[in-house]
Amino acid sequence: MALVLLALLLSLAVVTAEDVFIGVNIGTALSDMPHPTQVVALLKSQHIRQVRLYDADRGLMLALANTGIQVAISVPNDQLLGIGQSNSTAANWVSQNIVAHYPATNITTICVGSEVLSSLPNAVPILMNALKFIHSALVASNLDDQIKVSTPLSSSIILDSFPPSQAFFNHSLNSVLVPMFKFLQSTNSHLMLNIYPYYDYMNSNGVIPLDYALFESISSNKEAVDANTLLHYTNVFDAMVDAAYFAMADLNFTNIPVMVTETGWPSKGDANEPDATLENANTYNSNLIKHVLAKTGTPKHPGTPISTYIYELYNEDLKPGSTSEKNWGLFDENGKPIYILHLTEAGSVLANDTTNQTYCTARDGADKQMLQAALDWACGPGKVDCSYLLQGQPCYEPDNVIAHATYAFNAYYQQMNKAPGSCDFKGVAEVTTTNPSHGNCTYEATGSLMNGTFANATAPAMNSMSSNSPPVSFIDGSRFSMIGIFFWTVMFLQAARSA
Repeated sequence: MALVLLALLLSLAVVTAEDVFIGVNIGTALSDMPHPTQVVALLKSQHIRQVRLYDADRGLMLALANTGIQVAISVPNDQLLGIGQSNSTAANWVSQNIVAHYPATNITTICVGSEVLSSLPNAVPILMNALKFIHSALVASNLDDQIKVSTPLSSSIILDSFPPSQAFFNHSLNSVLVPMFKFLQSTNSHLMLNIYPYYDYMNSNGVIPLDYALFESISSNKEAVDANTLLHYTNVFDAMVDAAYFAMADLNFTNIPVMVTETGWPSKGDANEPDATLENANTYNSNLIKHVLAKTGTPKHPGTPISTYIYELYNEDLKPGSTSEKNWGLFDENGKPIYILHLTEAGSVLANDTTNQTYCTARDGADKQMLQAALDWACGPGKVDCSYLLQGQPCYEPDNVIAHATYAFNAYYQQMNKAPGSCDFKGVAEVTTTNPSHGNCTYEATGSLMNGTFANATAPAMNSMSSNSPPVSFIDGSRFSMIGIFFWTVMFLQAARSA
């Protein structure tokens, strides 16, 4: 995707195109929450360099130390009243949660509460005090230049959001918003906004097309046009960001940049949520990442970056509410991707992409006879060097069809340069970003195997090995199944003809 870098508006000169990033939110409402070191290992493997925490969890803060990962931490809503009523309480919070960890942990932002104006009315009167008290504590510690302070707002407080030029904030909140915007302006901080096109689409009664919500390509005659500005909108996300800019302008603030602190799409829902699907979640988040990293900005502010945090890293099975509430994650608790993002043009961020660090493994629950037939094909006509599965070799243990098939599937997948269809094996294999390495059997995702290197299928096929390479017995003394080899050869030949 060509990067469109237009000149930034002077009123937003505090933001540069190089600042743009895609981060992830990390919720912890899991019945089996991974250990902080596992969380950080996943972040590293996915090249995720920015995260937002919903608290200041000490274990995660320590695990994130010396990683370089930029961290936004939060004052939870249940601590907001105490901090907003006491400068000393705010100072203690900063001392315990910021000063104790910085700079080893690369804290860049403090989110004071979350969606307070729309969900916590009793804390609205003290929100500005909480922002100021936290900032004052940073000033006292000489950290105010390095760490910014803001509060995430729900896009629901923006009224009449389309066309964007007519948008305005709920006027009943102006007594809080005006001093807040003055604070953000004076401290060079962002307006933090949570944007959920999924809910906008669901609540539109069919007015918003699904493709428009998902960043999918639409014809020019279907683009939404703001009659006041003649700006054309091709997706809900950009329209909501521009609605925020216009709503701030309505209050005479034109130089505060927007950061999206939450957005995403659920991969599963209840019967009344038919569009909460794996396909739609994949489409939304894949298109979102490419859109943000292309630095195209919005129709109102082309070229102005909109850094964004995806909601969220893990599915949270303990979240209350509908099925969709539990299924916004990119990964399950084991670090297995819920779906493989399509990011061929988005660089290395979030490498659960079939062009980056991906592996081919045996599918959970696959029929073992089918796995055996696929294994036989891979080690025969597929020309995978399966000698590393011999007894005494690095990948012999565990001696079962699932582990051996995973080795052979991944070897074939890598030697085929991860070509489409090379990790299917009639449905018994799947692509994953979870490294299947174990013990001394260490896998790479680049066409090679550590501790026994294969390089793009240069080893001889198993049925033509030299006399010093004995035939391999893989499962319980069984030999290659010639019927299985014939079956898979026919299947691949048919696939090749139909391709």
